[in-house]
Amino acid sequence: MKELVILGGGTAGTMMANKLVRALPDGWRITVVDRDDHHVYQPGLLFLPFGDYEAKDLVRPRGRLLHRDVRYIVSPIDRVDPAAKTVALGDGTRLVWDLLIVATGTELRPELTPGLAAHGWRESAYDFYTLEGSAALGRRLDRWEGGRMVVNIVDMPIKCPVAPMEFALLADAWLTKRGLREKTELVYVTPLDGAFTKPVASRVLGDMLAKRGIQVVTHFNAKSVDGEARTLTSYDGRTEDYDLLVSVPLHGGTRPVAEALGDELGFVPTDRHTLLSRDHDHIFVLGDATDLPTSKAGAVAHFQGDVLLPNVLRWIDERPLAPDFDGHANCFIETGHGKAMLIDFSYDTEPLPGRFPLPGVGPFTLLEESHVNHWGKLAFRWVYWNMLVKGEELPLDHRLLMAGKWSR
Repeated sequence: MKELVILGGGTAGTMMANKLVRALPDGWRITVVDRDDHHVYQPGLLFLPFGDYEAKDLVRPRGRLLHRDVRYIVSPIDRVDPAAKTVALGDGTRLVWDLLIVATGTELRPELTPGLAAHGWRESAYDFYTLEGSAALGRRLDRWEGGRMVVNIVDMPIKCPVAPMEFALLADAWLTKRGLREKTELVYVTPLDGAFTKPVASRVLGDMLAKRGIQVVTHFNAKSVDGEARTLTSYDGRTEDYDLLVSVPLHGGTRPVAEALGDELGFVPTDRHTLLSRDHDHIFVLGDATDLPTSKAGAVAHFQGDVLLPNVLRWIDERPLAPDFDGHANCFIETGHGKAMLIDFSYDTEPLPGRFPLPGVGPFTLLEESHVNHWGKLAFRWVYWNMLVKGEELPLDHRLLMAGKWSR
């Protein structure tokens, strides 16, 4: 029996297991390992603080999402040995692989920013990238009466790079609806030189933040947090005071996979087109665990999965791998007031205006707000649970297509 082991039962790992179990030749077994049995719909964490979801709406057992022929083990990973092709688990189990897929994602490291996880954590400073943090932030917003609300990205890379900006825009709409906007100063503090990493999108999104009266502070590399004084300080000595800090902490690769396979940030060096590890020819990497210069988001994992599936089969047949992943990413950006924007881009092509997925028809608009885009984002939850993580085919090309786009 040949063994294909997938580390991680999140979006990328679950989707890939369900794709491969129907495609692998006879004689192969798939094993998925994760430390718990709680699969969180991460896009929903953005909405949880504003009361649009409850925590129970966003969690399902991982095991129920996997095909019945996939072996599923719930256990922490203790050690990965790429030379011996083994994984030691926390329960004492030792797994041997012929082929390994790393899909362990990324984890938050608030403790690496001095003071952030100390005095005031989950009292005046919160994250919304975890279920616990998002729920706690929601309880704090229920008591909000006004003040200075600072949304800060400590450093890149992070999961879903547009989510902090979405939070600021949704907060603007939420505060307006409750008559608290004039009592609240909203500040968006980023280490980037603009609202986003891509110039055209950064300009459009920056203009939107300005029109909503959201102050943008750029080139702010957060050094420390003083929870008692409620002050955020950058390496160049600038400070931002807050009554409520909504932090996107440092991200890193998931330990101990990061310790065995990761770079200085813990992300696994990955070939940007084939998804094979750059250091080991029997390991593929998928989703947020990679060091690739593209968004860490579910849509990217989906497009990568469409490339990885045939490449795994090529690897088994000892055929050359296809360099087919072009960094394709797309995501809806909630802008508040029942509207959203959509961006579609790749390694070499930045977000452009247009229509998606059908050229000239849409129904979604690119780099432009619409109610249809908002409903598209909400509808994605059904697509996620019923199609994406189940490994079903979606009517989207894994490559970035220029049809329907125009220069701006």
